[in-house]
Amino acid sequence: MSEWIAVITITLLACISPGPDFAMVSRNGLLLSRRAGLLTAVGIGAGVLVHVCYTLLGLGWVLQQTPWLFNALKLAGAAYLVYLGIKMIRSGPASEQPNVPPPAISDLAALRTGFLTNALNPKTSIFIVSLFMGLVRPDTAVTVQVAYGLFIASAHIAWFSLVALCFSSGKMRETLMASRQWIDRGFGGLLVSFGIFLTITQRSA
Repeated sequence: MSEWIAVITITLLACISPGPDFAMVSRNGLLLSRRAGLLTAVGIGAGVLVHVCYTLLGLGWVLQQTPWLFNALKLAGAAYLVYLGIKMIRSGPASEQPNVPPPAISDLAALRTGFLTNALNPKTSIFIVSLFMGLVRPDTAVTVQVAYGLFIASAHIAWFSLVALCFSSGKMRETLMASRQWIDRGFGGLLVSFGIFLTITQRSA
């Protein structure tokens, strides 16, 4: 039971800490639609499962012992964040009619954005690997470890769905949509900053 309490506590703290996931969900919920924000949250949960799966298969230990491979994955994640950020910064001018919504994205695109943002996020990789390698006992049943992974993914979906619901609420959207171009650029700047930060904080060999 104490192991479960530790997993739950650390997971909740990891969920609410700011990062690329928060930026993407809040941006999509605010500037696109509630549905896009919620699907982005589901994609993030799917990305978490990727980290859980390779950790349970033992590849997390390989990443810990192979700094160059970890750094390569970190650079891939940084490049993706910078790409998304630049795309937002270069967004076209907002419509002169503030109540006209921006172009919608497909459900698959929203899912893919959330999935890739998390699956390529080294912060999540470090969190998952450290949790399973440092907190979960070696003799813990595989079924229990799988349950931990499902809980972690579900907690991410629940938290970021709540974020999407908050940022897509009617009053907030009505107030901010007139400035959506600058908000998009602001979120883009955050993602570029996250990407640059990942690039300059390479793990030492």
